Amino acid sequence: MRLGDLYEFAVKQGMKNDPRTPAQIREELKRRRQGFNKLSPKDRSAYDRERLRHPYDDTRILYGNPRLDVKTVIVGVDMEAQEILLADRLNQKQGEEIDLVIAHHPEGRAWAGFHNVMYMQEDILIKFGISQEVSRDLMKERIGEVERAVSPGNHTRSVDVARLLEMPFMCIHTPADNHVTTYLQRLFDRARPKKLSNVAELLKSIPEYRDAMEKGSGPRVLLGDPKKEAGKIFVDMTGGTEGSKRVFARLSQAGVGTIVAMHLDEAHFKMAKAEHINVVIAGHIASDTLGLNLLFDSITRKEELRIIPCSGFVRVKRD
Repeated sequence: MRLGDLYEFAVKQGMKNDPRTPAQIREELKRRRQGFNKLSPKDRSAYDRERLRHPYDDTRILYGNPRLDVKTVIVGVDMEAQEILLADRLNQKQGEEIDLVIAHHPEGRAWAGFHNVMYMQEDILIKFGISQEVSRDLMKERIGEVERAVSPGNHTRSVDVARLLEMPFMCIHTPADNHVTTYLQRLFDRARPKKLSNVAELLKSIPEYRDAMEKGSGPRVLLGDPKKEAGKIFVDMTGGTEGSKRVFARLSQAGVGTIVAMHLDEAHFKMAKAEHINVVIAGHIASDTLGLNLLFDSITRKEELRIIPCSGFVRVKRD
């Protein structure tokens, strides 16, 4: 499988599993094209044209020839300088012949611009009963916070290591997160667990979460009595990172009883608690792993690919 084909297929599968409708994705790309057309020639020359092709700013080929034939990949949740050095060392010492390093969390330009994928959360909130005006107001503030937090980072550090070692490097973030979000939302919509404890038990039946339990980071009820009714369940696991802290009151008003999330920071925890929203934490790395596994199942059905897991990722096949 060529590197470029792998990238294109991951994006395509991300769109197929996107919580938004195809019309909503097309509308976002239309807004991007309109914004691009208003740019000055200087700004256009520096613009990342991939943003006009698909909505996942956090998914990119970071280094490497798209025509490269890829047979063996090393995959992890966080793949930075040390993991790229590991791949190079494995090739030297053990003759692994690793063709490509794949990170889940974005690096390079994909990290610098990953706040842009958060706009998709507006459409997801609308789907769960929050008005367009309110969802855009909530997300505008939060996206600004994330952009300011990310902007000082040394974004190219790991990409520079890949370039100097001539190790092809890519990251796949939101397309994988879309897989886990859609998978779990369908699971809960179908199973309709009554109690919070039932929600947690359903997660624990999934291999990636059972593995996380053995490692001390499995699913748990974070907010709410396990015997409490779960009500309407909202799986909140895609769209870059955590959304607005002010969203919990609106979700409660829209009838959401329980949020199933990868993680919840302290500020969001306090706001959710104040609004009496139940929260079940599935687990960050386990959820990322589930999303990657669902994506790689689709890829390996198309092409043979040898996968070496590391950095939190555990390969589980469902075929």
